[in-house]
This record gives sequence, structure tokens and C-alpha cells, in this order.
Amino acid sequence: MSLDTLTPAVEKMAFRHAMSRLGAAVNIITTEGPAGRAGFTASAVCSVTDSPPTLLVCLNRSASVYPVFRENMQLCVNTLAAGHEALSTLFGGKTPMTERFSAAEWSTAVTGSPVLSGAVASFDCRITQIVSVGTHDTLFCEVVGIVRNDDTHGLMWFDRGYHPLMRQEA
Repeated sequence: MSLDTLTPAVEKMAFRHAMSRLGAAVNIITTEGPAGRAGFTASAVCSVTDSPPTLLVCLNRSASVYPVFRENMQLCVNTLAAGHEALSTLFGGKTPMTERFSAAEWSTAVTGSPVLSGAVASFDCRITQIVSVGTHDTLFCEVVGIVRNDDTHGLMWFDRGYHPLMRQEA
């Protein structure tokens, strides 16, 4: 008997409800290059290794921004600070790109990707590998530059809501 016949399938909504209990940093993922400028909000970001420094970012292949990221093959992971809730919501919706980017101040990373002013950290990356799983692509992103802001507090997404993460004083 195979393991598949012994394990009941997990319902999609049960999985989503359980995942809402998995807290995660809130990020705006940006890109700019030959395919244009784009950005979206994501919590599906994590460290892979520090040699070479690599992150993974999950992106739905049906997202309107998908072709831009796929062609540009570079991005910046901007980890949001407390107070960026409205910006996160803006980048998570259907708002036109020009309106999304006009709502904040940006600089340009080494790759050309937009870096959010006031982000807790920004990781400038080149996409080195893409793996498809279900509806999403997992983008493996080698970090080529970092900008840190040690003067702000973090932002977390938990139980379908935003929560500030307060920095502890040394």
C-alpha cells in the first residue's frame, strides 16, 4: 500500500486557515528592467543559505506581475516596517503600478530594482533558479546587495492581520 492511499487529502481552505496562524514578515517585492517596473506584497519569503546569500520568494504564475519578474530576472525584497500597512495593502491589490510606486520614496539598487526608503531591510537579488510547484513558482534569489535600517520596528502578518514587532533595546 502506498503512503498516498493512507494519507487523507488536506482541504484547500483548511490549509489556508492553518497557514493564517503561521506568522511571517511582510515584504514588498519589486523589480525594474527590460520588462518594466512591478511590485507585489508577499509573506512567502525566507532564507535558503548564507553561502552564497540566497532567499526564496514564492510568486503565483497567474499574478499580473509574473511576466515582468520572469523576464527581468532580478528583484528586491523590501521587508516592511511598522507603519507600512497601507503600502502593503496597496501593493497587495489591483492598484496600477504607477500609483503603487508613487505612494512611497524609492531609490535604485545595483540590479536596478526599486529599494523602499524606510524598509527594515532590503535585499537586492538576481534570480538564479526557478522551480514550479502547484500554482506558484519558487524564485531562488542570490543577494547581491543589502540595505539595513536599524532605527525602525518590524511588521508581521498573523491571523489575517498586521502586527508591529518592537525592537528590543540592547
